[in-house]
Amino acid sequence: MVSWAAEWQLSVSVTKCGKRKDNNTVEQFSINNTPLPIVTSYSDPGITITNDLSPSFHMDGIVSKAHQRANIIHRCFVSRNVDLLVRAFITYVRPLLEYNSVTWSPHLKLDIERLDKVQRRFTKRLHGFSSR
Repeated sequence: MVSWAAEWQLSVSVTKCGKRKDNNTVEQFSINNTPLPIVTSYSDPGITITNDLSPSFHMDGIVSKAHQRANIIHRCFVSRNVDLLVRAFITYVRPLLEYNSVTWSPHLKLDIERLDKVQRRFTKRLHGFSSR
């Protein structure tokens, strides 16, 4: 890769590369004799990937952002019209929860319940939905 990059006059960013760790053995990788760092998680546009491929770390971030946005909707909208608030939730919160969900698809019951809790908590604060 280094020779290809040099031939095409492209530089390789060492800070965006990492080492691979398998079964307690660390294989040292380097580019131009610069050792690559070990990373436990990496954030690609919108998705956080950990070294064990668990979606839980990624879900921590999106669930907290979704709760924040849902709270902002309740605080900032003067109108208490349920249809308007639900439309705001669908527009501003659900895309956070659904973005690229095929990639990080939660399979643990705990993770699925955390996602559902965002919507349950929002709807419980709506007039007429608190008992459901």
